[in-house]
Amino acid sequence: MSNAATILVIDDEPQIRKFLRISLSAGGYKVIEAASGEEGLAQAALGKPDLVVLDLGLPDKDGQDVLREIREWSQVPVLVLSVRAGESEKVLALDNGANDYVTKPFGIQEFLARVRVLLRQSARGEAQDATVGVGPLCVDFSYRRVLLDGAEVALTRKEYAVLATLARHLGRVVTQQQLLRDIWGPSHVEDTHYLRVVVGHLRQKLADDPAAPRFIVTEAGVGYRLRDA
Repeated sequence: MSNAATILVIDDEPQIRKFLRISLSAGGYKVIEAASGEEGLAQAALGKPDLVVLDLGLPDKDGQDVLREIREWSQVPVLVLSVRAGESEKVLALDNGANDYVTKPFGIQEFLARVRVLLRQSARGEAQDATVGVGPLCVDFSYRRVLLDGAEVALTRKEYAVLATLARHLGRVVTQQQLLRDIWGPSHVEDTHYLRVVVGHLRQKLADDPAAPRFIVTEAGVGYRLRDA
């Protein structure tokens, strides 16, 4: 990741834009700003940012609509930064194509860490590696197997499918609905207990403490992500 990455901040609150400009600039990033949805869309097209930080409560149009419009022509990483803390808003944003979601008020160190993760993912490009490693955990897509500390872990078909999906979106939240739709089928998007059971079994087999996870992180009410080491 280059420290010269350009970050577009779309937020109508001047104090938030100033705070982010100072914090991101101190990290070596170039910052461009927009105070409305239309201005943000224009900057996203003309400024060619490496990452977009998007507020949902904009004065001229809803941030969810801005996100959908961006996704019509760009795969630039989008980090939603919003006061809306409801589960439905988070799920909708992720389903609309957001890469991550941070709720205001927020800690700047966590925010910057999430920015770094998204930029690393973007720098890796769209090509999927044959394997994904998170510390001692390795997911081998070619041979459909999982290794922990070099030893193969016996997983059921559903357990492997969930872990492989999280690995293919390393560091990013995958919604419960997406996992259920992709792995169990469209008729099971409300059967969240299926997913909880499988994730519980995965954690047992990976010796992953849900209270202090090394690998699988729960985003409460939204979904799961595989920690990017």
